Amino acid sequence: MNRKMKSVYFENLGCAKNQVDAEVMAHRLEKAGMTIAEDSDKADLIIVNTCGFIESAREESVNTFFELRNQYPGAKIILAGCLSQRYADELEKELPEADAIFGNRDLNQITQLVSILENKQENQDALQSPVRLTPDYPDPDSEDDTRNRLFNYPGSAFLKISEGCNHRCGYCAIPLIRGSLRSRPMKAVIQEASRLVREGIKEINIVAQDLAAYGYDFDGKSHFAELLKALDSIDGDFAIRMLYIHPDWMTDEIISTIKECRKVMHYFDIPFQHASAHLLRPMKRTGNQETYANLVEKIRTAMPDSVIRTTIMLGFPGDCEEDFEIVRSFIKRCRFTWMGSFIYSLEEDTPAFDMTTEQEHKELCKKAALWQKKLESTQQKITNEALHEFIGRRLPVLIEEVMEDTAMAIGRTYAQAPEVDGLTVVNGRGMKAGCVYDCEIVRVNGIDLEAVKID
Repeated sequence: MNRKMKSVYFENLGCAKNQVDAEVMAHRLEKAGMTIAEDSDKADLIIVNTCGFIESAREESVNTFFELRNQYPGAKIILAGCLSQRYADELEKELPEADAIFGNRDLNQITQLVSILENKQENQDALQSPVRLTPDYPDPDSEDDTRNRLFNYPGSAFLKISEGCNHRCGYCAIPLIRGSLRSRPMKAVIQEASRLVREGIKEINIVAQDLAAYGYDFDGKSHFAELLKALDSIDGDFAIRMLYIHPDWMTDEIISTIKECRKVMHYFDIPFQHASAHLLRPMKRTGNQETYANLVEKIRTAMPDSVIRTTIMLGFPGDCEEDFEIVRSFIKRCRFTWMGSFIYSLEEDTPAFDMTTEQEHKELCKKAALWQKKLESTQQKITNEALHEFIGRRLPVLIEEVMEDTAMAIGRTYAQAPEVDGLTVVNGRGMKAGCVYDCEIVRVNGIDLEAVKID
């Protein structure tokens, strides 16, 4: 007999853009009459929103699916997201345990997929292949990115301003998964941001594969500075955080615009990936150690309180000890507040895939793992010193969680992006999650700050 599904739980993996996708799907399903379960054991439908960016992320996605499948054999489970979009054919053949495979290019069709599952006759005699729905992008005029449920901590929201990417970096599979750059109309972005502010959001985190490329698909030039000015002009007490800007697209106009905007945080997430031109060229990047260091200096000259986070890739084909010393020298010179590092993943159908063999890649990964430890040790000291510079400063802190029965809360300053950086522990009474309080930073504890609420 057919089974009507009433509640859905989202197991969200991957980046902030994936989280926005999950929020859009949740809104569609709530409109269709389903409730969103806070715990997986209270749902009869589970959606695993997967990541497919690199091998380790794919492994985590598949392992998470099987953990949920084994734990909830009676639930319907949809494998959604980037992994499903990129490897739909393989998953359909090799993962009969999944009830459905759903891509991420037309999220509005999630309700159609659930209807198919509800109408599908259950057959206990033989395993059936999963239902597959991986449509391409819809007509832009028919897209609806409305969200009335956010999976963030209170007071914070992610706002996606574009989808896909045109850069075609040598190592990156994102264009294969999310397609070419498709910027949202500026009017739609402003309307959504205004709605979020009216609903009490204090921190809008704008996300894209590359914020600086926003609008390039409109007329062949970036409209990101224009968008920042429009967002900054929205009435309300809120702040704007920028996440992910390609270093080759960070222009003087963008830097001066950020300096002029009152609501844009001086937080820069710029994934340089490396500093050796020997590796940057096959990565399809135009910079080098000197030009990228000059960009960092230009930002800090314009805005001395800037916090800069970067990402470094190790083990790209051709990487060697000399390249590692270049990038370590770059890290020491630029003194980033935050740095993440990862080892190159050999991704089929990317430009760099044919630059090496699987055996060469494995051998280089072993060296890269040692370099990674050295690089992170270097960065750990830099981060600690950078955090100590905040002691004595008075900063607004967005409270994410209030500890019960204590005069203590956990939040973030402008120097701490959601999920990836440290936190700020605040001592004080009368605080509420989702609110912003003036605090004085008094101590550094590892990668976290400690503060006292100023009454």
